[in-house]
Amino acid sequence: MTKNTNEDLQDLRKAEWKVRTELAAAYRLVALFGWDDLVFTHLSARVPGPDHHFLINPYGLLFHEITASSLVKVDKNGEVVESGSVSRVNPAGFTIHSAVHMGREDAGAVMHLHAPDGVAVSAHRDGLLPLSQTAMLCLDHLSYHDYEGVALNLDERERLIRDLGDKSMMLLRNHGVLTAGKDVPVTFTYLYFLMKACEIQVRALACGPTYLPSEQAIATTAEQSQQLGMASALTWPALVRLLNSKNPGYGV
Repeated sequence: MTKNTNEDLQDLRKAEWKVRTELAAAYRLVALFGWDDLVFTHLSARVPGPDHHFLINPYGLLFHEITASSLVKVDKNGEVVESGSVSRVNPAGFTIHSAVHMGREDAGAVMHLHAPDGVAVSAHRDGLLPLSQTAMLCLDHLSYHDYEGVALNLDERERLIRDLGDKSMMLLRNHGVLTAGKDVPVTFTYLYFLMKACEIQVRALACGPTYLPSEQAIATTAEQSQQLGMASALTWPALVRLLNSKNPGYGV
């Protein structure tokens, strides 16, 4: 093995560890914000390199327990390539996440939740409404996918990626939310905005009649939202500082 090959392997390992650490942090942040669902739902990230592997949670650990080394590495067929103490992977998690990773080369990370407010809005006839600035920042990034049952049928992958298209956010009807982005920080930022928009909508609708902004205001905010993912340059370091003060130890 040449020196350059050794250096390349070391670089790939460093890059993978960085992704592992970020993804473990994202799991713990989901728990910190109260968006987790026992051992269910899943966040994933593509492993740097040519092998089309991705990282996902071991099926059975709570989100606040996830560490960088506990994440399971799987291939596009759902076969475990490398695992920590738990090697089980949620089959529904593989179906959803493999669809996006395989269908979208730009999707370095994918995040899917069953948080109550997200599920509530996914079940609302009109979906996400332009009731807040946060929602209006999401609308142009949002798509919808109809519920087909627990996502165990691999045939659903084709329809899921078709419905996602080139969007970064999705409401899985009667099921939950999903975001996809170039890396963990960007994808979590999308997730935060989408979940906050859903939370605001649930509260607003509970208050009675709502007030909608003008079509011009909605269109203007959609234009302003095109660089939404860039907010991660500010939000992610702040989120990591928050996590380090509340629940450190994920980067092992």
